[in-house]
Amino acid sequence: MNRILTVEDIKKILPHRYPFLLVDRVTEINGEKSIKGYKNVTGNEEFFLGHFPGNPVMPGVLVIEAMAQLGAVLLMQRFVGQKVFAYFAGIEKARFKKPVVPGDRLDMDVLVLRDRGKFAVMESKATVDGQVAAEAILMCMVTE
Repeated sequence: MNRILTVEDIKKILPHRYPFLLVDRVTEINGEKSIKGYKNVTGNEEFFLGHFPGNPVMPGVLVIEAMAQLGAVLLMQRFVGQKVFAYFAGIEKARFKKPVVPGDRLDMDVLVLRDRGKFAVMESKATVDGQVAAEAILMCMVTE
C-alpha cells in the first residue's frame, strides 16, 4: 500500500517536535517493509548557527536521526493508540558521503531487514539530488 503522510500526520505518530522533528513528509509506505520520505533543509535551521558559521553543514548525526525518525514512523504503524515509544537500539556501518547544506532536500529510504515485532533492523539511505549523502544500518526498539 502506498500512502503519503504530511508533517501533521507524522506528528500524530512521533513525539518529536520543532526543532527536532526531522521528517517533513512521507512519500511512500509499503506495508511494514519499507518507507520513503524527505526533509527540506532550510537555512534557518538552528543547528546551522554553530555548524559551521560561514560554511553551514547539517551535522551527520542529525542526518542519521532523520533516517531513524523515518524508520520509527514505519515501525510505529502497528502500535497506533498504544503508549509506546521507538528508541535507537544501535547504529552500524554509518557512512557519510556528501555534505547536506541549506536548500537541499534530504530524500530518505528505509528498508526493514529483520523484524521481531518490537525490534527491527533497518537499512537506511539518504540522498540529495540522487547522490548518496549518508547510509547506515539502524536498530530500533519499541517500548513503553
